[in-house]
Amino acid sequence: MQQTYKFRLYPNKEQEHKLQNTLNNCRFVYNQLLEGLNNQPKPNRLELQNSIPQLKEKFTWLKDNYSKTLQYESYRLFSNLRALGQLKKNGKKVGKLMFKGENWFRTFTYNQSGFKIIETNTILDKLHLSKIGDIPIRLHRKIKGNIKQIVVKKYPSGKWYASVCAETDNPMPINYTPKKSVGLDMGIKHFLTDSEGHQIGNPHNLKKSLINSRKCNKIYLERKRAQAIVTKP
Repeated sequence: MQQTYKFRLYPNKEQEHKLQNTLNNCRFVYNQLLEGLNNQPKPNRLELQNSIPQLKEKFTWLKDNYSKTLQYESYRLFSNLRALGQLKKNGKKVGKLMFKGENWFRTFTYNQSGFKIIETNTILDKLHLSKIGDIPIRLHRKIKGNIKQIVVKKYPSGKWYASVCAETDNPMPINYTPKKSVGLDMGIKHFLTDSEGHQIGNPHNLKKSLINSRKCNKIYLERKRAQAIVTKP
């Protein structure tokens, strides 16, 4: 069974620059692969994936990134292509895959290797990412199982998070049937009624707030009239 844990990262300025550089370069590779895909008469994933080393020779700054992180963009591209094909198969009207702009590309992935969790017995532990370094990470939960993948995401707020995907030996429950189920219905007269006849009354919050509003308004008007009488010549 796979389980995903989400943790906040606290990179320093140098690490944040490397994270942003990795994000930008993964987006660049994705767009280059998409351009190659558009020029193919028939989609060929192996051919596109084998073109990544050629891109690294042509654009030498790509060598600053972990190679498998760049290779993962081929998987992402064809995963998006399959999803598009499934929508079309289901009768949905779809277009072509679009090139990714800066605001539409927020994650990169370390799959199977190139990462390590380093526990420091302090408030912040470390997440080692190859070609980036040891980034402080707040592990607020214990990770159970073997870590298979790290997905790093930058949010619009500028904060960085890591989604840690771990695999355990615990099997998923099959054909699980709850011992008891209860139906719930919301209404006007009663806020909530369940299938066993239990009811929660309507709290009438709006009605109560209107009553309080009328009282406040009445007091305000009375004070204004009193002030007018006092100041009247």
